[in-house]
Amino acid sequence: MSGSVNLREIVLETLLLITKDGEYSHIALKNVLDKYLYLEKQERAFITRVVEGTLERMIEIDYIINQFSKVKVNKMKPVIRLILRSAVYQMKYMDSIPDRAVCNESVKLAEKKGFASLKGFVNGVLRNIGRNIDSISYPGEEEGAEYFSVRYSLPEWLVRQWSDAYGEDAVREMGAAFLEERDTCIRCNLSAAGKEEIKRSLESEGVSVAEDREIPYALHIKGYDYLSKLGSFRKGYFYVQDISSMEVAEWAKPQIGDVVIDVCAAPGGKAIHMAEKLEGSGRVIARDLTEHKVGIMRENIARSGLPNIEAQQWDASVYDETVEGAADIVLADLPCSGLGVLGRKTDLKYRMTPAMQNDLVKLQRDILGTVRAYVKPGGKLVYSTCTVNKKENEENARWFLKEYPEFTLLKEQQRFPGRNGGDGFYIALFQKRGTCGNG
Repeated sequence: MSGSVNLREIVLETLLLITKDGEYSHIALKNVLDKYLYLEKQERAFITRVVEGTLERMIEIDYIINQFSKVKVNKMKPVIRLILRSAVYQMKYMDSIPDRAVCNESVKLAEKKGFASLKGFVNGVLRNIGRNIDSISYPGEEEGAEYFSVRYSLPEWLVRQWSDAYGEDAVREMGAAFLEERDTCIRCNLSAAGKEEIKRSLESEGVSVAEDREIPYALHIKGYDYLSKLGSFRKGYFYVQDISSMEVAEWAKPQIGDVVIDVCAAPGGKAIHMAEKLEGSGRVIARDLTEHKVGIMRENIARSGLPNIEAQQWDASVYDETVEGAADIVLADLPCSGLGVLGRKTDLKYRMTPAMQNDLVKLQRDILGTVRAYVKPGGKLVYSTCTVNKKENEENARWFLKEYPEFTLLKEQQRFPGRNGGDGFYIALFQKRGTCGNG
């Protein structure tokens, strides 16, 4: 361990940021790892795995703790609850760490955080779990939603929603896919370097590289510490982007000279992809709501070196008459419940509710009803979300066609994690009737 840094204390503080203070897991973890860049690679990997694993398996972990604790998880003090959760994750899923060491370090951490009176409680619960970790009783498949909820750490309401819409086999496939270890999917910036040069550059930095079977300019990488440490990343040779997201530009098929407006663009991956496909021609306007998000886009655009893209701050739900009928292509990758990316943003499943989904459906419709006016006659509108939910996806597409008959649906697709590869992702491609100069 580097110096006097307590890795488990860092894990605890990160989990508190997420579960108590409401910080999103991917943002909290990135900020913590940026703060501790001086740690060894394996120490940073330990922090990442325990934080992500604890969140990923939290429903199962709580189910285990509740079998061995007289005080149920939801009645515990937040610090004690998280110490136990992260300890149980290590005991069940990290065989390289002895249970005794996990227990001892957890007791020390409880005392350090001001809970010396609960040392005996922490010690007793964890030692009891450790003795019985291989013989814990789980719900059987006949118990339906509870089985899937505990087995895959999915909220029961979500299990029921997916079961009703897609069937239990789909729930099983998606649940298993979210728990699998994932490589990082990247899109090569072919305007900066050829794919083979990018591969060689990554491999020379000790990164493991594999080609994607579906998209020729997509690669899957692993074995690196953090992206900004890679010279190939700093040179703008690639962007982190899932293959499902790359399909947006493939479906849109921009033509040389096209004007593209991406109305909810941050962090800018799809917009930059479109600018690359335009080969320096035309114009891509990448918009988002906040100054912070626009700042991130500007950083990514600068790294790309592309001259035909700009970032603007704009609320997508507010009509902009200056771009009415100006776009050959409008990209509308809208705010959604994010249930297709639970493998990467593990805390989203605990934040989302059916009521929040319904609010998002209304917001999506408000934005679609606004930005459709930016499409030229003959132009295209690409609607996409990173979720698996018919109300936000197929039902919104049917609503759009009914409300705006000047558009036709050319094609649509719902990708399922575990079935199609990549994230859960929905795309609908619409075309506006009429003729378009470049379309």
